[in-house]
Amino acid sequence: MKKKPTEEVKMGFGSLSEDIVEKILRRLPALSLASAACVSKSWYQNCNRILSRPKLSSALSLNPSLDIAMQEILDKVLSEPIRPHFAIANGFGNTCGMQKAFDFFAGRLGSRTPLIVTWANGIMGRDAITSEFEEVMGGDDDSDDNDEHTDANSGILLTVGFIPGLKVEAIPLLRPVKQAPRVSMADDLVMDIRNYTASASDSTSPVGIIMFGDGDADLKPVIEKLDYAMSKETIIAGDENTKFLYRSGTESRNLCGSTKYFSDAITLVFARDREKPRGIGEIQFHAALSNGLRKIGPRYKAASVRVNGRAHTTWLTARREGQREILDGQMIVNEINDELEDRVGGTDLYIGVTKHRKCSVGTEKSRLISSLAFHGVMEADEEYLFVYGTGIRTADYFQFYHSDPCTALSSCNAVSANLRNLRLDWSCKKGLNPTDIVNECKKECIGGFIFSCCGRGESFLGRRNVDSSPFLENFPEAPVAGIFCGGEIGRGISILNAPEGQEESILSCSLHVFSTVFLLLTYAPAPLEHHMT
Repeated sequence: MKKKPTEEVKMGFGSLSEDIVEKILRRLPALSLASAACVSKSWYQNCNRILSRPKLSSALSLNPSLDIAMQEILDKVLSEPIRPHFAIANGFGNTCGMQKAFDFFAGRLGSRTPLIVTWANGIMGRDAITSEFEEVMGGDDDSDDNDEHTDANSGILLTVGFIPGLKVEAIPLLRPVKQAPRVSMADDLVMDIRNYTASASDSTSPVGIIMFGDGDADLKPVIEKLDYAMSKETIIAGDENTKFLYRSGTESRNLCGSTKYFSDAITLVFARDREKPRGIGEIQFHAALSNGLRKIGPRYKAASVRVNGRAHTTWLTARREGQREILDGQMIVNEINDELEDRVGGTDLYIGVTKHRKCSVGTEKSRLISSLAFHGVMEADEEYLFVYGTGIRTADYFQFYHSDPCTALSSCNAVSANLRNLRLDWSCKKGLNPTDIVNECKKECIGGFIFSCCGRGESFLGRRNVDSSPFLENFPEAPVAGIFCGGEIGRGISILNAPEGQEESILSCSLHVFSTVFLLLTYAPAPLEHHMT
């Protein structure tokens, strides 16, 4: 009788080398790779090697059918290996589509993946079919038409992130239903963020926060609390005024649609993971600002202040700095009108108020915070200057600003130049592969987000894709997703443009107008010795 061999002959995939198997696995879409990781221990290890580096994947669709558009962008972002740690979807057009989009992505991205869906004023990104970059301005449509086809002026954008070395969670800013409007639980939000970050890392300040606020909530005091409570290294970016739905990775935080609480804002919190595996490098957040405002006229000092709490507006009289005469609203605007050579009708006016306020969280000792807060100018009469928002006090100083496309273009060029310098500084002497024998790479951009004022875009700047140009010119291969906002959040601007005045340099400003906030994510691979065991 013929003797049986001691080892069975390997057939199929079992006959392939580890290198060939890994090359095959690298070509799989995300869902297939997740299934492959369950086949065997060696395949699981191969999949982990493939997913050892952070990655963003993003795509948009302008297909008039929301069903088709959502499937297009989902297929695109999951067409390559990625393990979703978070997802953000941004749409514009018929607002009836927001709930439908939320249900669609929530059902396909895993129940523990933090998910935020917003409805903005427009979106920026690469088309899922053509790969062409688009900046598309739209607008909210509050119609009750629930047809599966949105209007022609609509679109949706999806971004999925895999960020090993960080932990991420969606944490809401809540307000009890019975509590007065615009009075949110800001201290609770700060403590929730601190506690989550401390549970994940050795710090109470996260690396970064992406934030979306409801238009009915006043985020100025909330942002002031966050600015006070977080370290200088924490970057915060987002949209102050939008509509949103969310799902947290922790079920107890999922209070969206609760009968007890309103969700006035949602924060996506990125905290360092103290238990990150060996060989994983460092992800950092960086922020840059393109300013679209120009200072105009003298400084004023508020003489009298009246607040209309129901309308959330403020009525002012003021003195010119250093003078005693009290000016009514019309007199103030006439002075600014003269400075602008009667161009007020073609520009947006704001006042930038310098505020010195004590701030604290809970029972902590208060600390004086100096900040610059912008308020849109509504109108003026022979008694008052009327501005949007509250929080202005008698004796606060303020300066007028107006929207200016030349300032915005110059600022965009400055941001692009600074990003170019950073890119050169981050450039590699060797390859980016962490398995290279010699790896002298400093940093690489893995992607980013853009939050641009809905008043900008082609109609304001005179040509297409200006707001995204600093990113596209310097990191053309990196994925980027952007939205047109109702109020740009940008805290911790680390990539500076032209030198600011002495006063502006010491003032904190986290809520901007007519600006574009650029949020960059970079990755520095771990030193070579960390890859060796």
